[in-house]
Amino acid sequence: MTQAFDVIVIGAGPGGYIAAIRAAQLGFKVACVDAWKNASGGPAPGGTCTNVGCIPSKALLQSSEHYDQARNHFAEHGISATGVKMDVAQMLARKDSVVQQNNDGILYLFKKNKISFFHGHGALAAPVDGVHQVTVSGATEATLSAPQIIIATGSSARALPGTPFDEVNVLSNDGALRVGAVPKKLALIGSGVIGLEMGSVWRRLGADVTILEGLPTFLGAVDQQIAKEAKKAFDKQGLKIELGVQVGEIKVAKKGVSVAYTNAKGEAQTLDADKLIVSIGRVPNTAGLNAAAVGLALDERGAVVVDADCKTNVPGIWAVGDVVRGPMLAHKAEEEGVAVAERIAGQHGHVNFNTVPWVIYTSPEIAWVGRTEQQLKADGVAYKAGTFPFLANGLARALGDTTGMVKFLADAVTDEILGVHIVGPMASELIAEAVVAMEFRASSEDIARICHAHPSLSEATKEAALAVDKRALNF
Repeated sequence: MTQAFDVIVIGAGPGGYIAAIRAAQLGFKVACVDAWKNASGGPAPGGTCTNVGCIPSKALLQSSEHYDQARNHFAEHGISATGVKMDVAQMLARKDSVVQQNNDGILYLFKKNKISFFHGHGALAAPVDGVHQVTVSGATEATLSAPQIIIATGSSARALPGTPFDEVNVLSNDGALRVGAVPKKLALIGSGVIGLEMGSVWRRLGADVTILEGLPTFLGAVDQQIAKEAKKAFDKQGLKIELGVQVGEIKVAKKGVSVAYTNAKGEAQTLDADKLIVSIGRVPNTAGLNAAAVGLALDERGAVVVDADCKTNVPGIWAVGDVVRGPMLAHKAEEEGVAVAERIAGQHGHVNFNTVPWVIYTSPEIAWVGRTEQQLKADGVAYKAGTFPFLANGLARALGDTTGMVKFLADAVTDEILGVHIVGPMASELIAEAVVAMEFRASSEDIARICHAHPSLSEATKEAALAVDKRALNF
């Protein structure tokens, strides 16, 4: 028997579950289908972000930060902490508990908003009487129909050719979150967000970490002044980062991995490690979606082809998040999910890709929004720059974390903010002010004239805005 709905969402990650909730708020009868399972086989909505991405990685980062503080920094505060040990099993148990709380929270939100949740794999089927069909298989068996479908199936880690993930020695982000003991030597291929965050976790816990990056520059998408400042901090911490390498043969044994590579000088090298984390990007999840059944267009990467409004080539079918073009970020997926639900309701949903913030949760944190200095130069845009170091910020000194800076880039003529880049404490929180400012097309002068609380890290944002006009007050 087919169950009828107004909107069916395939996938309950950030894009999917948020789209389902917004559609329900708008008065639609909504179903959401998701196949993620927890350890006991029960439903685990939240997608990659909640289960093996954003949330668990932040839990491990927090645990490792506490451990590092206790071992290396408590004495500065007059706190004696001898014999500090890390119970990795308890750290992982706490991480799992945090994940479960988020899973349960999403299920509660579905119930609160009267969304029908189907635990199983959702696939497209040929329309019946012009109405879209979705089959659910696995934990739940069902056939659903609706005039509107939102695809939010997310993405998966990209494996190295010829070296599949075994999640024991060769790890994706999933396996990297489940390592049961601190490896003596940890190798990472790729210095992207996942690589740096996981490298930071295990480095703090005592692992000898080496990151191999194929590009000649560190964090090529980041403003290079900020990237260089971050790399100095990582080098000081003992995180080994080799740039411009070419990875060759990878040999996997029962207990360890050997990576042959050529360094930037053209010299043949071998890196032996207990574990290898591969962080070379992600691929859209469209396998098993049965796109061909409805003639849904996919691009050469396997992503669902959409227009600026997230419409596919099939009327009534939309797609959002990692499975479409654009940055693979949870918050970008959420905004697209809300916008699509509103467009289905005849409203004017909106997503501004120019003000989507990026964050890397290392220590120091790295966050940015808008264009980098190198992009402005390449585009021939006349600009002004202002920077302010956390070394000159009173609260940063009190917190004992003065690494990094805030950097403003503004139009040389209009003073409109074109980009804000931060490396330092709480950068992930500080970037929100810049996002708001840029969304309202504020000038650096606007931020410079706003009163910021003292003492606060946000004063560094004000000072960097002042520095655009060369009138910083505390540096």
